[in-house]
Amino acid sequence: MSATATVSLVAQVAPASPDEANAHFSRRLAFETDCADVARDLRLGIAPYTVVDVRGSEHYAAGHVPGAMSAPGGLGADLPEGLLVLYCWGPGCNGADKAAARLTAEGRQVKTMLGGFEYWVREGQPVEGADAEALASRADPSLVG
Repeated sequence: MSATATVSLVAQVAPASPDEANAHFSRRLAFETDCADVARDLRLGIAPYTVVDVRGSEHYAAGHVPGAMSAPGGLGADLPEGLLVLYCWGPGCNGADKAAARLTAEGRQVKTMLGGFEYWVREGQPVEGADAEALASRADPSLVG
């Protein structure tokens, strides 16, 4: 066994101090939210923001977060004033980040929804659209609840 195999890759770089970590994680919350928090707000009718689907219009038509506006790439829609919560397909897609960069350059306030529509569906959240029933069958029971 080589010497490098016995060194922890996780501990190789010292962790941040609790104060530094708190600042980092608190800052991330200013930029990101998640599917469960958005779903809760929508369910309770207390969403002081507009949910925006930045995927292509054909994907939006197939299925989207209930009440979400379609704005492919963050363009071409008359988005209301106030905070926008953007999502794309999933963790492997940076479309929401690209749209967020574009919209914040225009002076808009945005957050991105971690996991995107993929995790919205996997968590068993409600879906609107032509393929809503088929999408609902993709919920992962281990993530639901």
